[in-house]
Amino acid sequence: MQFRVFIQLAGLLLLVATGVRAQSFIDNALDFSRTNPGGSARIQGIGGAQVALGGDFSSALSNPAGLGMYNRSEFTITPALNFYSTESTYNGNQESDSRTKFTLPGLSYVSHSPKNNNGFMGGSFGITMTRTNDFNNSFRYGGNDNVSSIVDFFLQQATGIPSNNLNFDLPTGLAYNNYLIDDSTFWGGSQGQYFSVIGLYDDPNDIRSLYREGTVKTNGAQYQWSFAYGANFNDKIFVGATVGIATLRYKFSALYRESDFFFELDPDFNPLNYLELEETIDIQGTGVNLTLGLIYRPLDYLQLGISYVTPTSYQSTDSYTARVNTQWNNFNYLGTGTILSAITDESQQPLIAEYNLRTPMRLNLGAAFFIGSSGFISGDVEFVNYSQARYQSDISGISFDQENQVISQLYENTVNFRIGGEYRLNAFRFRGGYQVLSNPYNQSININRSINTLSAGAGYRARRFFTDITWLNTQRDSSYAPYVFDDTLGPVTSIRNMRNTLMLTFGLTF
Repeated sequence: MQFRVFIQLAGLLLLVATGVRAQSFIDNALDFSRTNPGGSARIQGIGGAQVALGGDFSSALSNPAGLGMYNRSEFTITPALNFYSTESTYNGNQESDSRTKFTLPGLSYVSHSPKNNNGFMGGSFGITMTRTNDFNNSFRYGGNDNVSSIVDFFLQQATGIPSNNLNFDLPTGLAYNNYLIDDSTFWGGSQGQYFSVIGLYDDPNDIRSLYREGTVKTNGAQYQWSFAYGANFNDKIFVGATVGIATLRYKFSALYRESDFFFELDPDFNPLNYLELEETIDIQGTGVNLTLGLIYRPLDYLQLGISYVTPTSYQSTDSYTARVNTQWNNFNYLGTGTILSAITDESQQPLIAEYNLRTPMRLNLGAAFFIGSSGFISGDVEFVNYSQARYQSDISGISFDQENQVISQLYENTVNFRIGGEYRLNAFRFRGGYQVLSNPYNQSININRSINTLSAGAGYRARRFFTDITWLNTQRDSSYAPYVFDDTLGPVTSIRNMRNTLMLTFGLTF
């Protein structure tokens, strides 16, 4: 198939967790680049629109110039309770799943040093920890199908490879050891050609049906430790810089199962009860970036902000394992007298990949309008080009050129939006906000994966302490294919994801 056609179709399947090697590098390049403007419950309550604001530890991540607006030191901690839910649809069958998880999305210490020296009014140094991405999710799917079996995928993957050269740590090699596919040379065929007793090799006009089902769980998060400083010049110009150390932890586990095989031309043929494929992938990475920021206050009621975040360069390690389990129905294999019953084979050792991932740079613009002492309205736009994500290996002979080419053509430059406001009533604060992570896929691909978050919150300010609470509702659509053929076709499950988050920030000032 021509590469151009592949690019046009790949958006339908390739960019979802494609299974049989867990998520692909192409999928991960997007997922690990699509970070959120995390921070305190106060900032999250206004939709994360913080580029032109200050006086909050969240500035260390988004625009360190905002640290220059501090007039005292503070310590904060931000715990959260997350409620995850998914609704999946496969061949008209709907399934639902849910889970709850406690997290710590924010922790900070900001030290303020006042000055009065020729317009320099001092600044603040902050050390903050912020959760920037959340990978926790789970779903299940199931339904009858007469289109394909994962065995057909194994046959395609094995074609052209002599059986003694199969990788027996990957699913196709494990399927061979389970007799799900077999080398034709043992039966007078050509080398590198395969068949299966449950494939449609006898009569292509036969109709085979089966029941497929599966469960998928993902865990992990991205965090950033920020070491930031913001300076104040005449309460008009604020500048700052941040050195960020980003951490990445992602774990994917999937169980796939096929059963109830039925062949229309041979209804009594019942060689096996079920087959199962289990996969796990564990990714860990550490990266660094730099953020530069500026806030300008031309009028008492207006602040304008800009920040630039360099690409984050991750050094990552990827560990993959697989297991195939086949429950044969005491099958006399091709009349040879070999009786097949339960067979299980698994990876003898994890497949380890070490590589570098560079996520795209970000440019943020923001404005904040203050309504006297009654509150403010704040808005941000963020420019990020996901097609600029790049992989590189330090190991000679390993190239990511093909993955990088697909990334550059599959994703595009996007503009993300955040808007919110705060109303003040004496010591109390009331907030609301909305943010959109826009669709990152090329417009020529008919797929929309925007992420929308609605937020509402409240807070209380006292002389020596403050507290804020925020509720967030995040919704997005995705899809999943346990395997994908060379023509990008495969069984697809549509997924509706929703996360409700309750955040609390407790702060002490001194």
